[in-house]
Amino acid sequence: MPLQAKILLVDDRPENLLALEAILSSLEQELVFVRSGETAVEAALADEFAVILLDVLMPGMDGFETAAQIKRRSRTPDVPIIFLTAAGAEPELAFRGYAAGAVDYISKPFDPWVLRAKVSVFVELYLKDRKLRVVSDLFSRLAAVEEAAAGLAGLPAALASGTLASGTLSEGLARLDGSIAGLRESLDEVDLREETP
Repeated sequence: MPLQAKILLVDDRPENLLALEAILSSLEQELVFVRSGETAVEAALADEFAVILLDVLMPGMDGFETAAQIKRRSRTPDVPIIFLTAAGAEPELAFRGYAAGAVDYISKPFDPWVLRAKVSVFVELYLKDRKLRVVSDLFSRLAAVEEAAAGLAGLPAALASGTLASGTLSEGLARLDGSIAGLRESLDEVDLREETP
């Protein structure tokens, strides 16, 4: 099964979320819908997102404050945020958006093809980064398997000479089994032969 990215869609108006779903569903990624800034901050802390599409004008916590709170958290400082707004393209609003950490500021109405293309770029970058992290983890786990196997290399000589300490073989095999299980777990996480979309 190919890796999927999660995209967080934040808008207080259900019809806007429905329109975003229609635009982005063809990307075949997991879309997560929330209707407030507070809920968006909670979602961003609870999960990992490839990109966040954030409305500016919302009751309660507006988009600027929501973005600032998401960017302040140690878990989410690098998540890309695209502001979508009916507030207009006044330079001071766009500046506030970029100052809050946005990678883009798009005024409504917008071209759905352009939005889909922009989101697609961030999804592709996220998926490639995710695969790199998995490969790095695989190499770490492989090193642990090799280390555990190297620890067993001296066992035949110890057995032949009768100097094998009690429990050494079973401890070494247990370490090797644990390292191999960790490597299998990483391999199961992603099929490295699959191409990212």
